[in-house]
Amino acid sequence: MAPRGRPRKNPASAAAAKKESPPSVTPEAPEKSRRRSTRVSSSGKTSNYFLEEEQSESSAFVPDDEDETTNKKKRKPKAVAAVAKSDKKTKRAKTTPKGGKVVHDDDDDDDDDYDTEAGATVNAGQEDSDDEIDEDAPPKVTFTPLIKLRDTGCIAYADDRIHKNTLLFLKDLKANNKRPWLKSRDAEYRRSLEDWETYVMSLTEKITAVDETIPELPFKDVNFRIYRDVRFSNDQTPYKPHYSAAFSRTGRKGPYACYYVHMEPGKSFIGGGLWHPDGPAVAKVRASIDERPKRWRRVLIDPEFRRVFLPSVAGPGVKEDEVIEAFAASNAENALKRPPKGFIPEHRDVSLLKLRNYTVWKQLDDAIWSRPGGQEEVLKCIKAMVGYVTHLNRIVMPDPNDDDDDSEDEEDEDE
Repeated sequence: MAPRGRPRKNPASAAAAKKESPPSVTPEAPEKSRRRSTRVSSSGKTSNYFLEEEQSESSAFVPDDEDETTNKKKRKPKAVAAVAKSDKKTKRAKTTPKGGKVVHDDDDDDDDDYDTEAGATVNAGQEDSDDEIDEDAPPKVTFTPLIKLRDTGCIAYADDRIHKNTLLFLKDLKANNKRPWLKSRDAEYRRSLEDWETYVMSLTEKITAVDETIPELPFKDVNFRIYRDVRFSNDQTPYKPHYSAAFSRTGRKGPYACYYVHMEPGKSFIGGGLWHPDGPAVAKVRASIDERPKRWRRVLIDPEFRRVFLPSVAGPGVKEDEVIEAFAASNAENALKRPPKGFIPEHRDVSLLKLRNYTVWKQLDDAIWSRPGGQEEVLKCIKAMVGYVTHLNRIVMPDPNDDDDDSEDEEDEDE
């Protein structure tokens, strides 16, 4: 007799029931196909799953055109260079808050772009820099209209005269002192410069005849270029509205006293002497003023010199001290307010000792450049300076073969 209790099951029926019933599924355990992996991938490629999820989240905060550009970039990563320029604007819009839009700082734009076909990372900064230089783009060409040359007015160009067109060019240059203006009138500039060159070379031959110490130098050694150095100047105009040249034993450069010719419409002049000499040269000049005052007076009271450069004291009854004061007044621009070190205020020629420039000049009218015989008038002014320039050169750069200095020194001692 079987004991009472739970009835025993038939093994055969239990096996059949097990085959017919479906397998049990635990509700807490998610399916393997939908389970997210928390493992950090070592690959630089972002999973398509996360790309689709980020796209759906950020599409509501990105404008339509930006969304389209971003989607294209993600669907076709190999076409990175083709959308680089438009992608710059997208990156700028995402990183800069504007108009109250939500900005995603955790976007993957800061990461390296990955080329799926090449299998290598391409730096975004390098990609942008490559886009800046487009070899296939057409070259940029700037067209400068060239202005026609002025009519000569049936007046031929001459070596010893300046053509009226040259003076008109300088006048226009002063009113339009800009690089594009001169570039469009390059032919007119070159013609005027050639006219000035022939005039200067013609004058050089005549100067060497009246002053044998002046050599015949090439044009580039005596001419001043019209280009200004504007690096440390408040005046940023690029050109000088004048032509000028200096004639000395070494041309426009060097320690020697020179003859200076300046052609500028309304401001033309001729001059000479020492302009802004260095310290040792100034010391030599002051020593000469102190030790040989009679020699300075002989040079400055010369009748022709006074007539041309000191007309206010050109009369016959003018005293020597008045001539000295007139010369000092014409160079008082940067003179010392007190006597230099080593000289007393009661010095007879203290006004000369205070000077730091030793120049003379005479203003010229514009017609002297163009009229017949005008160059001879310029040469007369230079002749009046020969004694003065020679005197200065004997001081700053004495010639060892010059015997006149010794005889003049004896005369000064006798006096």
